[in-house]
Amino acid sequence: MSSANGSRGMGGPCDDIRVIDLSSGPAGGIATMMLADYGADVIKVERPGGDPLRRLTASPVWLRGKRSITLDLAEEAARERLRELAAGADVVVASFRPGRAEALGADYATLSEGNSGLVYCSVTGFGPRGPYAGYPGYEGVVAAKSGRMQHFGGVPRREGPAFAAVQTGTHAAAQSALTGILGALLVRDQSGRGQLIETSLLQGLMGYDMNSLVRTQLERSFPAHMEGNQLGAYGAAPPIYYQPVMAKDGQWIQPANLVDHLFHAFIATIGLEDIYLEERFHGAPRRLAEADREELRERMLRRVLERDGAEWMELFRSAQNVAAEPFGNTTSALSNADLVANGEVVEVEHPRLGPVRQLGLVANLTQTPGTVGAPAAEPGEQTAEILAEQPRAAWAPPNGAGSAPAHPLEGVTVLEFATVIAAPYGAALLADLGARVIKIEPIGGEPFRGNTPGLPGHVGVAKTTAGKEGLCLDLKSEDGQAIVAQLIERADVLIHNYRPGVPERLGIGYELASALNPGIVHVSVNGYGPQGPSASRPSAHPVPGAVVGGALQQAGSGMPPAHCEDIDELREAARWLFRSNEANPDPNTSMVVASSALLGLYARRRTGRGQQIFVSMLGANTYANADAFVDYEGASPRQPLDAELHGPGPL
Repeated sequence: MSSANGSRGMGGPCDDIRVIDLSSGPAGGIATMMLADYGADVIKVERPGGDPLRRLTASPVWLRGKRSITLDLAEEAARERLRELAAGADVVVASFRPGRAEALGADYATLSEGNSGLVYCSVTGFGPRGPYAGYPGYEGVVAAKSGRMQHFGGVPRREGPAFAAVQTGTHAAAQSALTGILGALLVRDQSGRGQLIETSLLQGLMGYDMNSLVRTQLERSFPAHMEGNQLGAYGAAPPIYYQPVMAKDGQWIQPANLVDHLFHAFIATIGLEDIYLEERFHGAPRRLAEADREELRERMLRRVLERDGAEWMELFRSAQNVAAEPFGNTTSALSNADLVANGEVVEVEHPRLGPVRQLGLVANLTQTPGTVGAPAAEPGEQTAEILAEQPRAAWAPPNGAGSAPAHPLEGVTVLEFATVIAAPYGAALLADLGARVIKIEPIGGEPFRGNTPGLPGHVGVAKTTAGKEGLCLDLKSEDGQAIVAQLIERADVLIHNYRPGVPERLGIGYELASALNPGIVHVSVNGYGPQGPSASRPSAHPVPGAVVGGALQQAGSGMPPAHCEDIDELREAARWLFRSNEANPDPNTSMVVASSALLGLYARRRTGRGQQIFVSMLGANTYANADAFVDYEGASPRQPLDAELHGPGPL
């Protein structure tokens, strides 16, 4: 396990930035923590007594790497101190409800008056305008009002919504804030001016509706073409390739063999390959008659009951082409071998709490690596130190600064060699910021197009391909590789989600890409990260959902059972468990893909060179579960949902 020594390393992409953190709680706190991790000098401004959300179990994580000053902004002298700090800052992050910042003299207009280069990021629950703008911006409130909780309706066999356990809105808002801040700083280099950025938990949650809005419109307009939509039915059994299974010892395992050849490898590993001797199973896993699909499901469930979970996992890991992991929680994930090997779990020695195991860095930037800094300061611990410092000079615009571009990433070209959701949607987020994104697919398109028969199978790509240009190439041909080489020479960012070794064979590996274009920001996105025992294993969204603990947290108390009386009980437990392990790990990763690409672009603006960046789905999802991805003596355990998924408690 990596250990932080309490010093803030230099050489990170943000080590020339000063940030004033006026936010309260994890959304702004994680955004500014990441800036600190990558070198920024972050000063947390707190009320006397400290941020009231320090009471949260995970606060020692998102308070790390920062200096703390206490100011009572109800007093004019404290407001003057804040204006002095903002005059020498590059970034301010705040989370005030509408009107509150103005009342405290902590709004963008006031603080930018003495610093035209200031980038001010407001992170709220519902945004600055609209009927819910004044509502408390807590995750549960936003998830309820946004419809997020309706997504889990039908998991328990009752009417009404179910509580959304994983704090995806907070995660998305934090990553969006980081992405927006870095984008605004890049614009500042061109225009000589800062700007106001606004994001919210509500806006972040919109990224988790991957296709429901499109699907609903199509169902209304073309009902005959949208029939048989298995994935859209709340009470439906899991897709056969994502079928949770229980082992002899009660250990539940989540297979995630979305691609046909992986499913065939899974079937062979559990000893059911004889099914392919029967013509009716030749279409497995997607093109099966309902009766045949359910027969195969039962065979799978019964076969896995024949051995203990550890035996099966040894076979699955040895097979290399089988995606499967046991269900765990955040506590077990803190000891996961792949997370530890990739530095995505670190231990920080806190003077009061002792050793604190926690989130590592959000991404591995190989040339400008960040470092987890000092442990969380006590409220106001550095007040005297900060006030005694000489005023920091305001940022000076470069000579020849011109007008601002229409969009932050205008002029940036992104090449995407990726499939399904996690990496492609991350690239789509860059397109939203104005990048030209070229999606390179195999002849005939990527497998996610037409994932299921008919029109429903094409709905999933509506969001992952938005804002992009498309190009189909045979990357195994000389002509295809010649075209790709020309594209790489002109690109700024390359994103792929291949397993190790494949990019090199296809001519898009980092060594070749950087030789063609030293400025390329090369983002590798896969399930486990480049180090560790599972580096070459396949993955899909149910794997991080199972490993990191989001699925079990969503499943609620009593799930999954360690024993089932009959096959029907086993089927129902598997249905509940899979519906709890919904697709949020994909967009959770997408948000990190976008913010990591911006970290690379911002680093390039300083060094003149690109670099290789590694993002793992496991690591990205530790951030989405940051409320409980921490352990220290006296830490409160993650409170489970009740058995009917109404929530973790009355409050």
